[in-house]
Amino acid sequence: MLQPAHNAANDTKHSPTPYTPPKNITSSMEQATIGRSVVIKGDISGAESLYIDGRIEGTINFADSRVTIGRNAVIVANVTAKEVVVMGTVTGNIQCTDRLDIRSEGSLTGDVVTPRVCVEDGALLKGSVEVRTAQKQVQAQHEKAQAQAKPAEPAKAAAAAAGASSSATLAQGSKVMYNESN
Repeated sequence: MLQPAHNAANDTKHSPTPYTPPKNITSSMEQATIGRSVVIKGDISGAESLYIDGRIEGTINFADSRVTIGRNAVIVANVTAKEVVVMGTVTGNIQCTDRLDIRSEGSLTGDVVTPRVCVEDGALLKGSVEVRTAQKQVQAQHEKAQAQAKPAEPAKAAAAAAGASSSATLAQGSKVMYNESN
């Protein structure tokens, strides 16, 4: 078998370069993942983004982060997060401080409180939707705490006055049931 003549000059041109793995831009890009076969019964909380593709029963609290419910996920829990993306099935209430996004294959049965909401064509949403700013959410929580210490009727009037809504954007053809609870 013939082999090319050995040339020292070619060795430097064709020597393999060591692999340098890409660096994370910031630590906020980190994301925890709950896999397809994982079942959790209880409370989940954290400070990083969370991707769920398994089954959760209980509560999910990621107040300053994003929670993504994957296509295979089945959630029977109340969810509190900065941003929630629903691609699977959720049964429970969702409270967001930034945005709720229900994708076309997503299904949500429960009440929603969020400043912004997007429901894609083909998504299923059953429950009440309250669209309000973060300031109004804090005010409503404060009034709810006061209502527990006082009679119910004045609290209902105050909550109705504070519950003025902004607007919601729904994709054409979405199936949405809306209940106004004032």
